[in-house]
Amino acid sequence: MTATAFTPRVNEILTWYAGQNPGVLTNLARLLTTGRLAGTGKLVILPVDQGFEHGPGRSFAPNPPAYDPRYHFQLAIDAGCNAYAAPLGFLEAGAAEFAGQIPLILKLNNHDVLQDEADPLGAVTATVQDAVRLGCVGIGYTIYPGTADRRLQYQELAGIAAEAKAAGLVVVVWSYPRGGGLSKEGETALDVTAYAAQIAAQLGAHVIKVKLPTAFLEQAAAKKVYEAQSIPSATQADRVRHVIQSSFDGRRIVIFSGGALNTDSNALLDEARAIRDGGGFGSIVGRNAFQRPKEQALELLGNMMAIYKGELE
Repeated sequence: MTATAFTPRVNEILTWYAGQNPGVLTNLARLLTTGRLAGTGKLVILPVDQGFEHGPGRSFAPNPPAYDPRYHFQLAIDAGCNAYAAPLGFLEAGAAEFAGQIPLILKLNNHDVLQDEADPLGAVTATVQDAVRLGCVGIGYTIYPGTADRRLQYQELAGIAAEAKAAGLVVVVWSYPRGGGLSKEGETALDVTAYAAQIAAQLGAHVIKVKLPTAFLEQAAAKKVYEAQSIPSATQADRVRHVIQSSFDGRRIVIFSGGALNTDSNALLDEARAIRDGGGFGSIVGRNAFQRPKEQALELLGNMMAIYKGELE
C-alpha cells in the first residue's frame, strides 16, 4: 500500500472495524489501497468460483483462455482490480507465480450443480491455514439465507470467521437468499436482500456481497412496514441505498454481484452508476469479465472503475 492511497476515506472506513486486530485492519487497508480505485473507498473484485459452482464448460467455453487459472490472475492485475477471489485449486495454480501482485481472497466453501436442489448447501473445501499459506488477505464464504440448512451455515461461518480474524484475515461473505421457502422472484426482493446483508453483518462479515435487489417485496410482514414507512424503492439507486442502510447504517462494506453474462455493456455500466449513486461500495464482477474477450473485459472493468472514481458519468 502507498501513502498517497491511504486517504481520509480509507481511514474513515477502517474506524468502522476498530474492534478488529491489527492484522485484519492491515489486510483491509491493502484491499482499499490496491489498484485503480486505491484510496477511493470503492472496490472492484474479480471472483472466479464459477468453474466449481456452474461447471467448466458453462463458465469458460465462452472465452477459452479462461480455462487457464493464470488467466484470471493476470486479468485482475491488468484491470487494476482491488483483489482476486477463487477456490483453492485456482489460487494454488498461480499464487506463487503472481505473489504480491494482487490481493487474494480464498473461497472456503463451494457448491456444485450436479444435482437439482431446492435447498442448496455448500461444502467447506479449504481452510484458514490454506489462506495464510497462500498469502491471502482474506477468506470468502457463501451463506444461503432461507435454505433448509442455513443454521448449519451460520454456525460454520461463525467458527471460520473467528479463526480467520485471529489470523488477521478479512472475512468476505457472499449472502445469497435461496431455498424452498422463497419464491424465485423473492431471491432478489428488496426486503430479502436487505435481510441477507444484515445477517452477513451480524455474522461478522467485514465485506458483504449481495445481488442487486429488485423492487419486489417477498414477505407479507415486511411489505406492510415498507409501505407504512414509505421506504423508497422506485429506482435501483434507492434500493442500493436501503441495502447499505441495512448493513449497520453504511458502516460495513457492501459490494454487489455482476450476475450472469450480459452482452449489453451499457446496462452493466448503468448498474454501476446506480451502485455509486446509492452509496454502494462497488462491484464483484466474474462472468461479465472473464467470459468476455480480454480486451472487452478490460474496457468494461475500466469504465466501471471510472464511474466509481467520478471520472465517467
